[in-house]
Amino acid sequence: MTGGIGIPACVQCGTRSNPCRCKVVGPTLGFLAFVVAGVVEWPVGALVYCFRHMKGRRIMAHPASVVYPSVSNRIPI
Repeated sequence: MTGGIGIPACVQCGTRSNPCRCKVVGPTLGFLAFVVAGVVEWPVGALVYCFRHMKGRRIMAHPASVVYPSVSNRIPI
């Protein structure tokens, strides 16, 4: 039995941003940026949510609604 660590990759097919119609690098880096932003922003958003519900929700939604799409769309491959 062989063991190994696989490299996680996100694949987005059907895109028109490149001739191959598949993206790997952009979505993968977008996911990594999403995780880093989430580690920082979700606890802050949870704390803010205790006092200001809508502001806390916006902070917690920021990685998914702003960080991931902006990083993923900037890299066409």
